[in-house]
Amino acid sequence: MIGAIVHQLTRNLKDSQMKDSAFAPYFVDHTAGVYPTAASGFPWSAASMEVKGDPMADLVEDLAAEQKARVTYDNILRLSDDPDVNDVIKFLREREVVHFQRFGEALQSR
Repeated sequence: MIGAIVHQLTRNLKDSQMKDSAFAPYFVDHTAGVYPTAASGFPWSAASMEVKGDPMADLVEDLAAEQKARVTYDNILRLSDDPDVNDVIKFLREREVVHFQRFGEALQSR
């Protein structure tokens, strides 16, 4: 969903908009293609997922991942003034909250 938002926001950018913005370095490497990275520019990889094979350890890691995603969505909402983008981000943020609750319930039932 985030990739679709980024595509929709960037698909009609004019050359001058790309040159005069912080988007220029990204555009040089990826044009307007969606390339999943952190805000720092570090690309996503499966190496960022901590899996131990122990249900308790993995559930705690899942809880942390949901909270980190929620904070990221909170930060996006602080920066965005686009109501259409904000509606989607709020929806995704709420899913993170529910996921956190479900993982917590699973952890308590162990």
